[in-house]
Amino acid sequence: MSVNQEAYITTDDEGYLVRLNKGFYEQAAVFSAAYKFMGGNIIKIFPVEDTMVGIHFKPKECGSIEKTKQDVNSFLNEAIDQQVRLYLEREFGHMRDVIVEHAFSQVKKKVDPLKQSLNILPFSFKRLSDSQMLLVNCVGEYVAIPKQDFGNLLNKSLDKSAPTYTLLKSKNFIAGQDLELAIEMLSTKMRTRKAFLKDFTSLHMVVLTGHCNCRCDYCHASSSDITNKHTYQNMSPQIADAAVNMIFESPSPEIKIEFQGGEPLINWDVLVQIVHHAKELNLKAKKQLEFVLCTNMALLDEKKIIFLKKEGVLISTSLDGPKSLHDLHRKMRDGSSGYDKFTENLALARHFMGRGAASPLLTITRDHLDKLPEVIDEYIRLGFKGIFLRALNPYGFAREEMASLGYPMEDFIEAYKKAFRYILERNLQGEYFSENYATLLLSRILTPFATGFMDLQSPAGAGISGAIYDYDGGVYPTDEGRMLARTGDKEFLLGNVLENSFEEVFGGHKLRSLTSKSCVEILPGCSSCAYQTYCGADPVRYYVETGDVVGFRPESEFCMKNMAIIDFLFGYLLENDERVMDVFWSWITRKPLEAIRS
Repeated sequence: MSVNQEAYITTDDEGYLVRLNKGFYEQAAVFSAAYKFMGGNIIKIFPVEDTMVGIHFKPKECGSIEKTKQDVNSFLNEAIDQQVRLYLEREFGHMRDVIVEHAFSQVKKKVDPLKQSLNILPFSFKRLSDSQMLLVNCVGEYVAIPKQDFGNLLNKSLDKSAPTYTLLKSKNFIAGQDLELAIEMLSTKMRTRKAFLKDFTSLHMVVLTGHCNCRCDYCHASSSDITNKHTYQNMSPQIADAAVNMIFESPSPEIKIEFQGGEPLINWDVLVQIVHHAKELNLKAKKQLEFVLCTNMALLDEKKIIFLKKEGVLISTSLDGPKSLHDLHRKMRDGSSGYDKFTENLALARHFMGRGAASPLLTITRDHLDKLPEVIDEYIRLGFKGIFLRALNPYGFAREEMASLGYPMEDFIEAYKKAFRYILERNLQGEYFSENYATLLLSRILTPFATGFMDLQSPAGAGISGAIYDYDGGVYPTDEGRMLARTGDKEFLLGNVLENSFEEVFGGHKLRSLTSKSCVEILPGCSSCAYQTYCGADPVRYYVETGDVVGFRPESEFCMKNMAIIDFLFGYLLENDERVMDVFWSWITRKPLEAIRS
């Protein structure tokens, strides 16, 4: 790749004009590079002379000329990178097809290992600095190499005696006459990484009621008061049986039924009915059956806890930190303290079910951002072994209250980093406590195994890994899709358990279309991203943000968050500090630090 890369930048009254040599930059590369800067700029692409293409940048009303200047400079690097990606795809893209075929086809074509002395296998890349590049292959293995070696690799002139050559070969970025073995190893890891596709839907969330004894101001489900005479939102026994019948038509050997609301304990009798009916069906189906109850804990009592223990129902709950923070947003409708009921019934559940009786989830509002260390201390004080630092999502009441509860994603990212460092330091001091979102990402980066987390899958897990059954029998691909329906938008309604068959719901056009549009390998902005193997798509979030399930990456908060956190984690991974890596592996394996070091 040694064509003239000349580029010229000029200014005018409205912005900047970049001129690129068409002999080097192909149209697809220019378009792909420009796409990433459309969030704050109006961009026009046009020919300016026979040998040059013009790209004009003008800041949008929400932008600034200074930011546009920065974007123009970044665009030049991005244009080169996109052209390199086109070159790699043209020269070696067929290798990806071979790997996919070997991973998933029953009939495999024989690979000719003697075709060329150096075969470059599929990878994406990212600039770490002016002198270093990060390469990530199609199964998530990564290497950081000098920029000069990257250029030599593209030109097939990399010295075989160089450490970089050995490193790339050991991780299957390149192959010689051992190409067939390299492809077989990559296909095995790809098959493992995509194993979630094999058995179809395993997580089934059942909304027992739309009512709740809490009125959380960020409630994603837009729950209502049980005393409201104008609404009755409890799942009926008939719908419950129909939902369980549909759930057991899933081909997955593993079935997890998760009870949701509102507050599902309000409809306790139907919860009991579903547990018994599912276990009855499972006498014949013989699936691995699990139950999870998502509850605020306030309505638990000894009788219910004994039932949950007997039937093997796990508890998932919510804890927003110390009492002042928890009660600030999680308000009980009767005016009592939700925190007091939580801690009281947590102790009761632990008495009968053990220390691991309940796992809490945190929702981070604006009031939490500078208090996350206090929240973490409260989790540790109450004996929990991890926390999921979760940003506020724009659904239900939260969408209505964003002005008072929300924050720019940049603020969340900074708060996340500070909290992560605090957690890491506690671990280095001997306290096992994991940050669970980082653990999911680290598992995807450091192992070939799927995590089961639907937001980090490609295609997205919506419908094909999990589904939700509303109290009225409506079936949705995600909890967020159901939450959106509460506001009147039923874009993601797949069908109803009383009216449609399993095939109509899970094999219909709507879910097929959603799945085909949520593969990061082909999505604009994702297909060329170095982190695509670790990330996923959130089509419902994209729809909320842009009105389209494909979304627009330059303005996607989902994308911004994941990119920033993965960047942050790679800062630690590339330092390769043995003490920190031991902590990461302790989180991934859920073992104490001493066990990792022994």
